Amino acid sequence: SPAESVTRETMETTAADLRPARSLRPRAAKAPKTVPSVTEPEQSDESDWTGLQEEEKHIMKTPKPRHKTVLRNNKKAPCKKDMEEACPSSVENLPLLKIKRLSKGTGPKKRKGPLREDDAASFDEQPPKKKRKNAPKVEPVYVIPEVERKETTFRGRLGYACLNTILRNKRPADEAVFCSRTCRIDTIKKNGIEWVKDLGRRNIEDMLKIIEWNEENNIRFMRLSSEMFPFASHELYGYSLEYCAPALATVGALANKYGHRLTVHPGQFTQLGSPKDSVVKASIRELEYHAQMLNLMGVGPDGVMIIHGGGVYGDKQAALARIRKTVGELPKDVRDRLVLENDELCYNAADLLSICEELDIPLVFDYHHDILNPSPDLPPSEIITRANVIFAKRGIKPKQHLSEPREGAVTVMERRAHADRCQRLPGDLPDDMDLMIEAKDKEQAVLHLYRIYNLQPVIHASLRPPADIQTKETKGRKSNRRTRSKKDAVE
Repeated sequence: SPAESVTRETMETTAADLRPARSLRPRAAKAPKTVPSVTEPEQSDESDWTGLQEEEKHIMKTPKPRHKTVLRNNKKAPCKKDMEEACPSSVENLPLLKIKRLSKGTGPKKRKGPLREDDAASFDEQPPKKKRKNAPKVEPVYVIPEVERKETTFRGRLGYACLNTILRNKRPADEAVFCSRTCRIDTIKKNGIEWVKDLGRRNIEDMLKIIEWNEENNIRFMRLSSEMFPFASHELYGYSLEYCAPALATVGALANKYGHRLTVHPGQFTQLGSPKDSVVKASIRELEYHAQMLNLMGVGPDGVMIIHGGGVYGDKQAALARIRKTVGELPKDVRDRLVLENDELCYNAADLLSICEELDIPLVFDYHHDILNPSPDLPPSEIITRANVIFAKRGIKPKQHLSEPREGAVTVMERRAHADRCQRLPGDLPDDMDLMIEAKDKEQAVLHLYRIYNLQPVIHASLRPPADIQTKETKGRKSNRRTRSKKDAVE
């Protein structure tokens, strides 16, 4: 029969012979695949040959199916379901496909039944998970440059304002020490006033750590942050500091024990000469808040509150008259701590000195402001002499402010910005008084002057190198913004 005439050589025909129009590259060192002999009775030679040929064509031409429909080059690739509809008889003969393992969480979720009493008991028996604590950041080895040594007869105290950059930048972040935690009014509405009071409590507790650090590094003069108690003087959300009286007393006792001087400097919005009654009332509330904080600390008369004259509002003499009137109406505990300071734009030292002498309000002389807004025919030495008379009359130790403009500053607005550090002490500086260093490097600026003039012993581990490029950002202040100078340095 024709079926018997099919020999083994015919059955070993390769796919290349079956499709002469498409040639396959020969594989080296491999024998051609053979098709095992199929012996099925009662089948014709033609049907056997046709079935083998169709099956071989299907294997060579059918694309590899996928378990999912995916887009490739904006074309829909065939899925297994589509292939079953197109070739139902041949899909079963395809080799097993490698199915991509589903990623964790992509499969169907098993529904959990309601908790039973046994399950609740098992949860109670399990120990609570320990919160993972970040390892403390290892401090790098800093290269501290040498300083130019200078001589001075000054032997008073140097101080810095509000923020200690070393303690503020401690890592991990939950170990940072600072006294200016604050919030917004929306947060007060959301969390309540007790939450805000807790911020103040945490701020005053950190003040204890800052005082201890200052004592270890021979810094015994500091300005407290006005944000110690957020919104304490607000018209609607303000509150008394009596709730924190024990903590405040503890801070004051520690400062008095070490002989540290603590002062405050309410913000520029404190305008005693404003023509608006609402602004004046808000200014008085701000002064009362600072006075209460110093009183609860038990700080003596050296704990002064420094403010500027404020705006001139188109008529300086009228504004000065309003300042006289408002100061005369202040509560006694507020007025006893009030001190005025010359500024760089509106009121020079000569403008305020007459009011200070008239009302027995001490004047803090700012050297930087006097350079930008000098007093005609009144040199710094004479201003300081007359101001110190008021300090002595009130039994308050004199204090002054020192800062320098940034290197390269040209315009008045550029020269207003404080440099990172001061490089010299003023020549008119009295020997025994307190000098507040208003510089962006905070405690580092004080230690820098200690090294230059050999004023106090310095712990080398407390030193940090100065920045190569001075910026307008206060050191330690949290900000995601990158200044232009930093960008240029990176580029």
